Amino acid sequence: MKKPRLEAIEFIRGISMLGVIGIHIGSAYLGQHLTPEAPGNAHLVALLEIFTRFSVPIFFFISAFGLFYNMDITKPFVYKDFLKRRYKAVVVPYVVWSLFYILHYCVLWKDYSPLKPITILYDLFFGLANYQLYFMVLLIWFYLLMPLWVWAVKRLNISKLALLLVFQIAVNYYLCFMWNAWAVDNPYLKPFAMYHLNYWVIHYVFIFLLGGYLAVNMDKFMGFMVKYRSSIVAFFWLTLAAHLSYYYYLLYSKGYTPLEGVNTAHQLCPTGIIYTLGACLFFFTIFTIWKLPDKLKPVLSLLGKHSYFMYLAHPVAITYISLFYEKINLKINAVPAIIMYFGVVLVTLVVAVVMRRLGDILPFINKGTIGVYPKKTM
Repeated sequence: MKKPRLEAIEFIRGISMLGVIGIHIGSAYLGQHLTPEAPGNAHLVALLEIFTRFSVPIFFFISAFGLFYNMDITKPFVYKDFLKRRYKAVVVPYVVWSLFYILHYCVLWKDYSPLKPITILYDLFFGLANYQLYFMVLLIWFYLLMPLWVWAVKRLNISKLALLLVFQIAVNYYLCFMWNAWAVDNPYLKPFAMYHLNYWVIHYVFIFLLGGYLAVNMDKFMGFMVKYRSSIVAFFWLTLAAHLSYYYYLLYSKGYTPLEGVNTAHQLCPTGIIYTLGACLFFFTIFTIWKLPDKLKPVLSLLGKHSYFMYLAHPVAITYISLFYEKINLKINAVPAIIMYFGVVLVTLVVAVVMRRLGDILPFINKGTIGVYPKKTM
């Protein structure tokens, strides 16, 4: 029996994609505010870079949720069929977009050295063709290890999840703040250490398995959301306040610049991990239990439907809007950064809609860009 469709998954995809765009606009903003005399607006950075920090890990949460929600965990897991589906949905678009970005920047900057085959393979393996593509590499590694996750989810309970959360905080703290990946001397091992954030699934294993566990126990999760909805909302705001407080503590007590604060108060630090947990529960609850305004649901659905393309394509819009600002001698200050944000969202959404419709006529477009294939007719 097919399970009912969960709008929450689609809505969260859209919200997460908006957050990712915010993070990358924040990076563009910080890129022009690096001096101690002009470090940038700390509060705008908090909005673009700290409030949005749930965006990447929550993608792993809903990815696992979707996989396990549609899986009969009592039946044998057919690894070959699973990989075939994921290859179409993720690997093909990842390679297509990676090659697009490599070629695009070669033409834009008139530097064709990245077109060397060994360089292309290097970029593909580590997710270096563009800054947002590392997520795809991590997701592929999660898929390759899927038998392990199926085994783990079957044995999980609340106590084990709590221990896993403690383990996640400890491991991420060590890898992010105590271990120096750049100190690895071996030239062959150094890239594997330097780019560990791009492919080491251990950084996000808790949030992925949490999504799988809640999907398998959806009935209990629904009861939990109904019973504790007020507590879930309060927990979200409390975790957000804690994460923001850590950021402001770094700035005003430790003397960090906003850039240094962002590079410390990220999604893998202790407050970032707890904030991600709060965001996962919060957004799933409000999109499942609460009655949303009638005019809001179509917007969330539209963003969710096209979030994949927008996620993969938005750096193009950021690049050309930045070049336009540069041409007219407009520095990316607060107002231009906000205008850029809404411009990137609007442009990528329009392009995503157009490409999706064009892909309905020419299926290879949707196959290559977002891994969507025509539905088989009976």
